[in-house]
Amino acid sequence: MFSKEASKTRAVFVAVPVVAIALALAGCSSGSDSSGGSSSGSGSTKVAAVIKGLDNPFFQAMEDGIKTTAKEDGVDVTVQAAADIGDTTGQADKLTTLAGQDYGCFVVNPISGTNLVQALAPVAAAGTTIVNIDNPIDADAAEAAGIDIATYIGTDNKAAGGKAGDFITSNVDAGAEVAVIGGVAGDVTSAARIDGFTAAAGDKVEIVQEEAADWKRDVALTKATDIIAAHPDVKAFFAANDDMGLGIVKAVENAGLTGEIVVVSVDGNKDALQSVADGGLSATVAQYPYAIGSLGVQACEVVAAGEELPATVESPTALVTADVAQEAIDAFPQPFEEFDNPLADLLGSK
Repeated sequence: MFSKEASKTRAVFVAVPVVAIALALAGCSSGSDSSGGSSSGSGSTKVAAVIKGLDNPFFQAMEDGIKTTAKEDGVDVTVQAAADIGDTTGQADKLTTLAGQDYGCFVVNPISGTNLVQALAPVAAAGTTIVNIDNPIDADAAEAAGIDIATYIGTDNKAAGGKAGDFITSNVDAGAEVAVIGGVAGDVTSAARIDGFTAAAGDKVEIVQEEAADWKRDVALTKATDIIAAHPDVKAFFAANDDMGLGIVKAVENAGLTGEIVVVSVDGNKDALQSVADGGLSATVAQYPYAIGSLGVQACEVVAAGEELPATVESPTALVTADVAQEAIDAFPQPFEEFDNPLADLLGSK
């Protein structure tokens, strides 16, 4: 169970039988094949994690979750990150390098649905456990490459967008003009959040413009500035991540419209939480990258303990508005609302 009380005693969810799991993770694999890989569930010597670029605070928090959980649980982990959130080739190269080494479990957070598929093929062929976090690997591409994903851990992005849609429609007049700013065009995560938002908004508002801002604050600032000029009656913006949301907040401020335009984004980064508290962002739908990273490590522990993983693990989300912003800041990077960790029982936690 995720709670503020638990976060004071342990950085992630619940206490686990550290000694037993650490021994399992430190044990030599009994199922190594001729290529030197470990068979899934045989107990891994080391965990490798490959995540998106640390130029984004969301993935910095994810790295913290991975490293802190590994340290507390006695797990040997190596974390590699892309140069930035658009570095698809560099991220794949880092995974390729790690794939040739003696890791028994891989935690991967791909930039796109397909950019890590080729690098994962030899990992899968060796029977090594693959845990997919945050951004899903394309199922068709994985099947074609013979890649078996042990579990997917991440946010229900459509539901997160829906929470933003519900908030905006509750805080603007019926038929109000609304703009949407997504991440990279064609990105699965961005599309899911926008789909959730538009479904929740329905015909209650008029979406006058939708733009892609590549997940970047400065690009969103420019896009929002142009939208405000083109649609002076726009009453709300939805952004698919906090960095873009904060860029929109700046555009609104520059236009002298702070407090008149509702801005809601997704992620729950600490600077976004502070912006909500300060009256910049109207709200953020917080997801918890620290928790996603932590759950990734715990999934490897579950396999090392000989237990079977669920096909998917949904990480928590929560709408953070001004009335709970300080509570969310105080609990950061943990959720400020309780969360049932489905891996806890598999690890023998109480």
